[in-house]
Amino acid sequence: MKTATPEQITAWKAEHINVYALKAATSDKICYLRKPTRQELSYATKASETDPLNFNTTILKSCWLHGDEEIMTNDSLFLGICPMLDEICAFEKFELEKL
Repeated sequence: MKTATPEQITAWKAEHINVYALKAATSDKICYLRKPTRQELSYATKASETDPLNFNTTILKSCWLHGDEEIMTNDSLFLGICPMLDEICAFEKFELEKL
């Protein structure tokens, strides 16, 4: 398991604001990701036109800060983390009010 130090996490939060730890439920695998930028989301969306999984691959690689690299190469771990990437990509919600 490649756990980050508290100092690393503090530095990442200072640089990226939103930092996430994703921990596997049945193993000791962990990774740390930051929230993607608009440009990264655009690139990932374009990459998904040829293969839907390319979106997740692109976001995972772009936002990777630290962790067990087996998460990127082991299909079971990668597919397990995919639903969490949607949550990382979520942004502020707004309400529409007609005036």
